[in-house]
Amino acid sequence: MDVVGGGQSILVFDGDCGSCTTAAHWVQRRWPTGRADAEPWQRIDARRLADLGLDAASVATQVWWVDGSGARGGAAAISAALVAAGGGWAQVGRAVGAPALQRPAAALYRLVARHRHRLPGGTPACRR
Repeated sequence: MDVVGGGQSILVFDGDCGSCTTAAHWVQRRWPTGRADAEPWQRIDARRLADLGLDAASVATQVWWVDGSGARGGAAAISAALVAAGGGWAQVGRAVGAPALQRPAAALYRLVARHRHRLPGGTPACRR
């Protein structure tokens, strides 16, 4: 799957949420050049979303990582984004994605997502 171009992966996040934007840019700065890109879903048209295997309803509810293996949402997306960073962050990402931690990581992701409007940078758009 040629996700972005040149085989890049993509992190699709909520660009209306300051906390989400800050987190996406933080991890993006840790990726080796050309490894991946981070884009707010609000800047991706419906056709491109469909090409990524996503739709407006799915991207409005959680972060997504799309690579040659397909699309992963929520905690699995965070795990993959950290693995793409390499080094110590890759180890953290693999730990988050390990079978023993998948359920707790998913629960923590849902908790943070549900209360993201209370985080620094949270906006009224974060309440959805």
